[in-house]
Amino acid sequence: MLVGVLALQGDFEAHARVLGELGAEVREVRTPAGLQGLDGLVMPGGESTTMTLAIEREGLAQPLRALVAAGTPTLGTCAGMIMLDSDHLGLLDVRTRRNAFGRQVSSFETDLALGALANGGGPLRAIFIRAPWVEAHGAGVEVLAEVDGHPVAVREGNVLAVAFHPELSGDRRLHAWLIGRIRQSEGDRS
Repeated sequence: MLVGVLALQGDFEAHARVLGELGAEVREVRTPAGLQGLDGLVMPGGESTTMTLAIEREGLAQPLRALVAAGTPTLGTCAGMIMLDSDHLGLLDVRTRRNAFGRQVSSFETDLALGALANGGGPLRAIFIRAPWVEAHGAGVEVLAEVDGHPVAVREGNVLAVAFHPELSGDRRLHAWLIGRIRQSEGDRS
């Protein structure tokens, strides 16, 4: 199982470490060639304007759209959620608001119940750092968690997007979800 982590900016190394601990082979993706042969993808947090410029500079927008649109299981975190939205790559039927909870000094942690995604393990500790929220979403988007009435975890098909940083919490359940979706997709292809 080969999982790509977009490695243009942000804490991609933490995602790679968690995925490796869960048994996945990990590839840091910086160019379109890095997307070849991937079974899954992580779009990490970072700064969305910097990420947008890097995606354009490297010619990654169309190859990323093609990979995710083909059904490749994808996890987007924080700025990754923004990159997946309808105003950016257009891969998730949501509109997000950048820095919705405020500046860096307004960062916070909270426990979220994520239902079936929590895999019976109780609430997930969510770390929000200059986090976005979902301002609007289409009918096909499942809202999995909210903070103060604002969606912060959503899923549409094989795409899961969260406004927080699961790679920093020590809780591996969202990365395990990604690996489970990859296994399910592989089973569907056989």
